[in-house]
Amino acid sequence: MSSTNDRTTDSGIEIKAVYGPGDLGDFAYEDSLGTPGEFPYTRGVHPTMYRGRLWTMRQYAGFGTAEATNERFKFLLGAGQTGLSCAFDLPTQMGYDSDHARAEGEVGKVGVAISSLEDMRLLLRDLPLDEVTTSMTINATASTLLLLYQLVAEEQGVPGSALRGTIQNDILKEYVARGTYIYPPRPSMRLIVDTFAYCAKEIPNWNTISISGYHIREAGSTAAQEVAFTLANGIAYVEAALAAGLALDDFAPRLSFFFNAHNNFFEEIAKFRAARRLWARIMRDRFGARDSKSEMLRFHTQTGGSTLTAQQPTNNVVRVAIQAMAAALGGTQSLHTNGFDEALGLPTENAAKLALRTQQIVGYESGIADTVDPLAGSYFVESLTDEIERLAQEYILRIDEMGGAVAAIEARYMQDEIESAAYDFARAVDRGDKVVVGVNKFTETEHQKADVFPIDVDQQRAQEQRVRELKNRRDNAAVAAALEDLRTAARGSANLLYPMKEALRRLATLGEVADVLREEFGTYQPG
Repeated sequence: MSSTNDRTTDSGIEIKAVYGPGDLGDFAYEDSLGTPGEFPYTRGVHPTMYRGRLWTMRQYAGFGTAEATNERFKFLLGAGQTGLSCAFDLPTQMGYDSDHARAEGEVGKVGVAISSLEDMRLLLRDLPLDEVTTSMTINATASTLLLLYQLVAEEQGVPGSALRGTIQNDILKEYVARGTYIYPPRPSMRLIVDTFAYCAKEIPNWNTISISGYHIREAGSTAAQEVAFTLANGIAYVEAALAAGLALDDFAPRLSFFFNAHNNFFEEIAKFRAARRLWARIMRDRFGARDSKSEMLRFHTQTGGSTLTAQQPTNNVVRVAIQAMAAALGGTQSLHTNGFDEALGLPTENAAKLALRTQQIVGYESGIADTVDPLAGSYFVESLTDEIERLAQEYILRIDEMGGAVAAIEARYMQDEIESAAYDFARAVDRGDKVVVGVNKFTETEHQKADVFPIDVDQQRAQEQRVRELKNRRDNAAVAAALEDLRTAARGSANLLYPMKEALRRLATLGEVADVLREEFGTYQPG
């Protein structure tokens, strides 16, 4: 057991009992702090931050069929949500249709099942796509889902220029931490760069990637590793786009990020501030960005799923509130707050509403939004910001020496670092050095009861049947011809999204598109 006088953050940064001016380090230099809305954006990417407009309250939703998720979207919008965020089931994430043998038992379980343009029409029915912003948490099949979204919008008379939203599209972190990859890293990078180029012309206000530290943190990384590995992946995407001939300031302003919010309140706030500052310097000094928007690290935050406990689940309400406050004080652009019952299953309707109300209370009642960067100048917060930036820079330099993020992933460097950090944290919980209320301290013998979201097997069967019927009644000759055009593009160097869109328009399915690319690119097998 550690001495009560020994305190460290989750990243192992020593915490002193008292902080003063001598602990500010680089903060003493004007370039490190700056003014809100100006380089290096330590204090926020907008001059007025939440005094001008609150963060987007974007609650994550998706389960069962497209119709069921459409109903949940409308429920959340009616409760005051200001942006849509969609989860997809594992078959959709992995490029399998709902009627595929490998989809059995997984259809609609951890997100909505989308296999075709017809499913996307149902998902988006009666939603004002020219007014709402939509985030889609999808990676290996991100380009397919984006094109389906665009096709539905065009059917509604909404042009690509009016669409606003984000696709996660961050395949590198899938190899590092999450596992929903299909193709090997290098052809996957081609697909991402093609998406950058396509959106620059066709959907210019869309965020083409949400470079994600969230899942890196969920896999067990420290806060400093979350920043380092996320930005290292960001560097790799920028380098790949530049190598493909894209102009930096044409695509960089549409890059966005996605971070976790955990319980170590002040470290989390410092993490967000350090990430902004470090990215600004990378884009200006390493890549020579000229557009200030290319330097801005804009990010979405989700409260920490891995911090939620099945024991005493109502305690999670407090954890989520603390994490939401850290995200707001850290300057997030949008936020999802988890349901307190998510350690047990998908959030029930009541839990989802309470999670949204948590954000609304933080935003409208706490006073956090009244001034920009309220903790700026705190000796403790500024010292933590400097130290997280320093630790993250050390990791990025090490990854650069290995040849960049793709090479580091292929060598399992990031994976091993995360696994080591996760092991250390688990040991600390087992020893009681890290207290988790209700798990290793203040436990109860009787378990609290909570409603569990029901899985509707009939919905799954109906979705499978819908896909089969579509494949039987569409013009299969037209579909085959369009898929062959996609295959030809995959064998060459043309942008893949144009033939992909035409195939989807003709009712080719997500799984059929993925199968063509599997055959041409191969599949990734971790070493």
